[in-house]
Amino acid sequence: MTVDRLLPGEEAEDLLALVREVADKELATRVTEHERAETYPEGLFATLGGLGLLGLPYPEELGGGGQPYEVYLQVLEEFGARWAAVAVAVSVHGLSCHPLATFGTPAQQERWLPAMLAGELVGGYSLSEPQAGSDAAALACRAEAVEGGYRVTGTKSWITHGGRADFYALFARTGEGSRGISCFLAPGRVEGLSFGRPEEKMGLHAIPTTMANWDGARIEADRLIGAEGQGLSIAFSALDSGRLGIAAVATGLAQAALEAAVDYAHERSTFGRRIIDHQGLGFLLADMAAAVDTARASYLDAARRRDAGRPYGRQASVAKLVATDAAMRVTTDAVQVLGGYGYTRDFPVERYMREAKVMQIFEGTNQIQRLVISRSLAR
Repeated sequence: MTVDRLLPGEEAEDLLALVREVADKELATRVTEHERAETYPEGLFATLGGLGLLGLPYPEELGGGGQPYEVYLQVLEEFGARWAAVAVAVSVHGLSCHPLATFGTPAQQERWLPAMLAGELVGGYSLSEPQAGSDAAALACRAEAVEGGYRVTGTKSWITHGGRADFYALFARTGEGSRGISCFLAPGRVEGLSFGRPEEKMGLHAIPTTMANWDGARIEADRLIGAEGQGLSIAFSALDSGRLGIAAVATGLAQAALEAAVDYAHERSTFGRRIIDHQGLGFLLADMAAAVDTARASYLDAARRRDAGRPYGRQASVAKLVATDAAMRVTTDAVQVLGGYGYTRDFPVERYMREAKVMQIFEGTNQIQRLVISRSLAR
């Protein structure tokens, strides 16, 4: 099933055609092997970076692809439809580039950003802590100013690409209160930095999620991004974009589940008719299609506002809420359509269902999205 997309120009159409070709060749052919064996796809991110697909939403003058966010998110959706774990990691990499691209000095950008946007350096986002997930202002990891830089001590958690990334957008405390948090472009390997065993997750097995232990590791002074105390505002400015990335990935996952269910419903017959011709199941598939289309419309609306320079924070939360709830519902219904087969590993829908659940949790739980939306209405 090909998604009928409204794209802003021929260049975007050509890009999406390339993305589909790459996703079918590099992602769809490898996903089952790596997800079942829980092995990392060596070389894949270098391939995607070499094709210019890891820096798409950033300006060309910074080394990016200069693409509107509307187009970038549709690229993530295509990735998500083939391999959700990789799509999430691509979104997180883009999120990790945001602090430097938006708040870094020209010298910092010149030094690091080209390699980051080209995918030569793959990033992770290090904000959460064991006791500070949704409440980012409560983080305790500390960066103490010392001669020539900072000494970092503390524990960070839930890091996508943890232990594999070449750099981390690290948020650590340099003072007290919500204005005492700073942002650093931390190296992926430095003395005093170690990583815990990868989490044993329900899904997204091919990309590790780990804790990071900072035991007095030294970071050079020029790795501070923005001013001391600006970290929380930097983090929150990036999270709106990150939520849209997850909304797009969730939409791709839901699209894949819908397609698997429709294909099966065409092939399976009961009582002398294809099961898609039974009204009860046909209506279920119709609801699934409506949920996917609604999710896509939600993230595109927010992306277009972002591209136009208009406020889009509430719309980003709506998109994340709508798309990830839709992914959970559609993947669950896909398992139901396939019946007993849906509960086996012979078909991918059981994996889709497992992968969808976490999307209601990370980049701000859906309860937090409701809080953001309700507060915007109160204002």
